[in-house]
Amino acid sequence: MASMFVIGIDFGNESSFIAVPRAGGIETISNDFSLRATPSCVAFSNRNRIIGVAAKNQLITNLRNTIFGFKRLLGKMFDDPSVEHELRYLPFQIIRKKDGTIGIKVHYLDEDHVFSIQQITAMFFTKLKETAEAALKCEVNQCVISVPSFFDNSERQALLDAASIAGLKVLRIFNETAATALTYGIYKQDLPNLEETPRNVIFVDCGHTSLQVSACAFNKGKLKLLSCAADPHLGGRDIDIILAEHFSQEFNSRYEIDPTKNSRAFVRLLGEVEKIKKQMSANSTKLPLHIECFMNDKDVHSEMKRSDMEALCSNLFERVELTMRKCLEESKLKSEEIHSIEIVGGSTRVPAVKALIEKVFGKPPSTTLNIDEAVARGCALQCAMLCPAILVRDFSITDIQNYPIKMVWDPTSNDEGQMEVFPKNHPVPFAKILTFYRREPFALNAVYAHNNKFIGKFTINDVKPDAEGQNQKVKVKAKIDINGIFNIVNATLSEKQEIGVDQSEPMDVSPPPNDEIHIQQQESGQQTTTENESDNKTEKQFEKKEKKKPPGIKTVDLSVKTELVGAYNLNELNCHIESECKMVSADRQERDRVDARNALEEYVYELRGKFSSTDELASFIPEEDRAKLCKLLDEIEEWLYEEGEECQRQIYSDKLKYLRETGEPIKKRKIEFELQPTLFEEFGSILQLTQKAIDQYKAGDEKYSHLEQSEIGKVQESTNFAWKWVEETRSKLKATSRYQNPPVSSEQIKTEKSNFEQTVSKILFKPKPQPPAQTPPSDTKEEASKCPTAANNESTGNTSQLPNGEEKINV
Repeated sequence: MASMFVIGIDFGNESSFIAVPRAGGIETISNDFSLRATPSCVAFSNRNRIIGVAAKNQLITNLRNTIFGFKRLLGKMFDDPSVEHELRYLPFQIIRKKDGTIGIKVHYLDEDHVFSIQQITAMFFTKLKETAEAALKCEVNQCVISVPSFFDNSERQALLDAASIAGLKVLRIFNETAATALTYGIYKQDLPNLEETPRNVIFVDCGHTSLQVSACAFNKGKLKLLSCAADPHLGGRDIDIILAEHFSQEFNSRYEIDPTKNSRAFVRLLGEVEKIKKQMSANSTKLPLHIECFMNDKDVHSEMKRSDMEALCSNLFERVELTMRKCLEESKLKSEEIHSIEIVGGSTRVPAVKALIEKVFGKPPSTTLNIDEAVARGCALQCAMLCPAILVRDFSITDIQNYPIKMVWDPTSNDEGQMEVFPKNHPVPFAKILTFYRREPFALNAVYAHNNKFIGKFTINDVKPDAEGQNQKVKVKAKIDINGIFNIVNATLSEKQEIGVDQSEPMDVSPPPNDEIHIQQQESGQQTTTENESDNKTEKQFEKKEKKKPPGIKTVDLSVKTELVGAYNLNELNCHIESECKMVSADRQERDRVDARNALEEYVYELRGKFSSTDELASFIPEEDRAKLCKLLDEIEEWLYEEGEECQRQIYSDKLKYLRETGEPIKKRKIEFELQPTLFEEFGSILQLTQKAIDQYKAGDEKYSHLEQSEIGKVQESTNFAWKWVEETRSKLKATSRYQNPPVSSEQIKTEKSNFEQTVSKILFKPKPQPPAQTPPSDTKEEASKCPTAANNESTGNTSQLPNGEEKINV
């Protein structure tokens, strides 16, 4: 594993997850609250920003300055109809900026600030980045971020800008549908081979604010999305709102309070409703709802059962069924061709949703995947595939374009001025070469065909007529990249010297083969290469055609002015990056200041507790000094909660340093007086054992017989000196008052003991010398040949022993 990690981020509307490829698998990272899910919340105070779990915890008390649900506003204009739908449920102040984009007004650092949605998102990404770096103990700057499949061009571009502001390099913006499918398929060992019929799987992802249903075909090492249907405004939050509005009407009639007119009360009600909704998933009986001091100091109580909830939300469940059937219809699959239905997203736990899945697809839903973390794990896998330093199994992913895109231009006498370039469910990433015949600069507008939403304007410059004043051939390369973002990559002009070009066909679209992402693993090392096959084929085909051009024709690169909706220019991006860096620095300074204040407060409480009259530490300081110190501690505590509440970090550090200079010597004296008697006892035991060894030597013990008299004399001398030092020092310690420092420190006692042990052990534990080696017996055959007895034995028929141990009888 490389020293620098890459991470996958499941960016959710309610909460987000971080996953990282490590130790041969995928691990979900816990935040500073030991939770795997980090709430997508950013809050502001007079001193700093609060992000994640801490921001959600103070939501009720800081409602106007706590920003949540901002994912649904990313990349949108203020006048967008979907923004109006979101504003009904957001209690913070949203304004229209001069350029028509959305601004969020908050009170931060004692003044009002207006931040863009990209900036708020970047703040949250900064927190996720810090969380990952704290868990991995290394720098993190590369990631893959998930988005709903229905995110359009401006939303995806805004997400890229937000990541850049946060200092993250996005390797890919990954559709949640593809991430889920990758998590399912990459670990499956029983997928059919490439030449066999693929395994068709339906994925139903019902989250906090949206529903996505996708159909995928799997073969070994390959997945292909067939279709995808989505409802961007159908999720668990919509169920919560319907239930909250129902209870609001009930409370209005029973208690004469209307939570819908009080933002704080309605947010509290949404939180309680979410809890009871989760309980309904496992319980069909009536469940109580009780909130104390809800509004006007009134306690409210009600109840509801699952069947009542399903009746209230029946229109939502009808939309769920409609979305599922739409996906099934576009995939052109029959029920018997579907292998299984996998569910992800927290709202798929609702029993009514599970029942609809079985009704539409004819099979019960499967829970193979982790409902909450499947998308994050898929992003981490894709990140590993795109990182050359990580070894990943070969796996091909073919995603699809969810909205049809058409190009619009000023029409000529021979064309209508528009054409659908990328139809719905077209494979992505993909590039197409569009051919125009023009004699002057012209503009191309890209829009979504289903709702005419503007994507961007692309002006092709430097176009001029040929020598005859006629149109020239202009080739424009349009591409949907790996992030699902449409753009005009380049434009070229072919200057001709010959006349006779057929101008009856103003535009010629020649689609290249299907563009797929293939993850290719190199056997020589831990490297992964990503190759965009159709892009490469298109480039090669284009170059090949250019090489075959007749003499006198040359290709000229044209400049393209790109104006994408929702994209920051370089100056704006740099300005926001600088602003984010300043806020990060301010947050760090505030964190250090708070830590210094907390350290001072903690030390004040610690000392005051230890210097009370009943604590043993009180006996190590004179009564007069103890009273002064306790008075000082009371004064500092009072100062901390009054004028010292908002001081600089250095002031807290100086006061803490002064207290430590007073308190630490006293604590150290206590430790010394308690520890030193034990150390002297240990030293004395060693001296006694040493003296015993000397006495054994003098008594003639064989164990020490190899030692010289001079060596034993040296041991005796060291022992006597050590005994004298121990007795004198122990006497001084007994005569020393507890108000004074001991005559020696514990470290000095340990040093003396260690020196004595080293001196004595070299002598007493010296190994005995080895006895002299004995001469080995001579060979049997040689002795037999030299010994006359052997010859006599042969002549007399006696037995003799052979070298191999056998007996030989001589006859």
